[in-house]
Amino acid sequence: MVEDEEEEINSSGTVEENDPRKSCCDLLFAPIQWLKMLALEMHWSFVFGVVVVYGISQGLGGALSRVGTEYYMKDVQKVQPSEAQIFKELLLFPGLSSLYGVSSLMFSQFLGSLGVISMLILSLHEKLHLAFALLSLTAASAGAAIADVTIDACVAQNSISHPSLAADMQSLCALSSSIGALVGFSISGIFVHLIGPMGMFGLLAIPFGLVLVVGILLDEPHVPDFSYSQVNQKFVDAGNAMWTTLKFPNVWRPCLYMYLSFALSLNVAEGMFYWYTDSKNGPGFSKEQIGFKFSIGSVGSLLGAILYQNVLKDHPFRDLLFWTQLLYGLSGMLDLMLVLRLNLKFGVPDYFFAVIDESVSQLIGRLKWMPLLVLSSKLCPSGIEGTFFALLMSIDNVGLLSSTWGGGILLHILKVTRTQFDNLWLAILIRNILRVTPLCMLFLVPRADPNSSVLPAEILGTEEEIDSLETKNIELLSLVNSVDNDR
Repeated sequence: MVEDEEEEINSSGTVEENDPRKSCCDLLFAPIQWLKMLALEMHWSFVFGVVVVYGISQGLGGALSRVGTEYYMKDVQKVQPSEAQIFKELLLFPGLSSLYGVSSLMFSQFLGSLGVISMLILSLHEKLHLAFALLSLTAASAGAAIADVTIDACVAQNSISHPSLAADMQSLCALSSSIGALVGFSISGIFVHLIGPMGMFGLLAIPFGLVLVVGILLDEPHVPDFSYSQVNQKFVDAGNAMWTTLKFPNVWRPCLYMYLSFALSLNVAEGMFYWYTDSKNGPGFSKEQIGFKFSIGSVGSLLGAILYQNVLKDHPFRDLLFWTQLLYGLSGMLDLMLVLRLNLKFGVPDYFFAVIDESVSQLIGRLKWMPLLVLSSKLCPSGIEGTFFALLMSIDNVGLLSSTWGGGILLHILKVTRTQFDNLWLAILIRNILRVTPLCMLFLVPRADPNSSVLPAEILGTEEEIDSLETKNIELLSLVNSVDNDR
């Protein structure tokens, strides 16, 4: 009898452990528990700032801006694909200059207001000259860039004080951005069809207005009796510290690899977009189809962030970058098959193949980008982590700028225009070959994993400085003070 009772207890315990309902609940609440853990470790205001800037401003607003700008350049300004590609990348210049405004929240508030005004001008002026349109788009992009860099500084600081959570913080940024982009792209095609690209810019005033809100909520610590005559000296000291850091091989070698990995991956996206929407020489996708294609691509990006967070975040940088760079080059062959219409020979419709192509490209692109972000946060020395992270992001932006302008020049040389796409396949083939060339330079990347330190001991400072740094978190100070003081 006793043995029978023990067997019943053991069998019931096994049933409870294998209860599928419990497993589903654990799976459902796992992201919530993860967010709670980050909020406890970093403070809830940090998580809030990341979600607002990356999710709403960068993800949602970036998705609406991308589709709206594509159709604005094509249908309103009527420029060639090579010109549209070069003009659009002028918007990266605010990201290059954001290095100098990383700690200026007043500057962020000003540019946030300027972004709202710029979007309203684009939406209300029917015959705006191309130069003024580019100026307005650049001003709006500057406001978003300053907000991004401000949050990036918080991420870099917390990555140093909590090195074991560096990958988790980058995953939070990536997930927020991907979910926001998924929502934005899902509604972008519908809104472009209903209100046009100019109406889309009016709608964009809302997420750009949130840049202003973040600039207000973020509060820089006030230093009493601060001597503003020392500002120039502080700039000189910061510059010297950055130069000293960059001279270490452990720092400049990964920076060089990051630039080359972006610059050599030529961007011919505008040529593909014009081909997608051409009804004579291309598949002639509608606005709704374009928006839905991008939204499914965001699902791929989201899956990439989830895959990195749960499976790949602890793998060594060099090993992970080898496979992601290789897959990135191979994924470009899907574009080549689509342009050559090889998919039709296998009975696969153009739109279905284009959606699969977009999702696979976004997934692999996210997997390639995530370890580079974590590595960048690991390269930032204490004291100038925000400014140095902005410098690293500027290097990446220069790489993207080189890639896009190189792709624009390639489209121009191969005579890919608004209506001629005969050599688009050759541009894609050249791009795919160049995508795998960074594999030859992987020796520049350290073999370390994300949980270990990359910087030399002399940069990290003394043990006392590191110990004191571990108790320091970045918070949205105005919110923290107003709420915590009421308790």
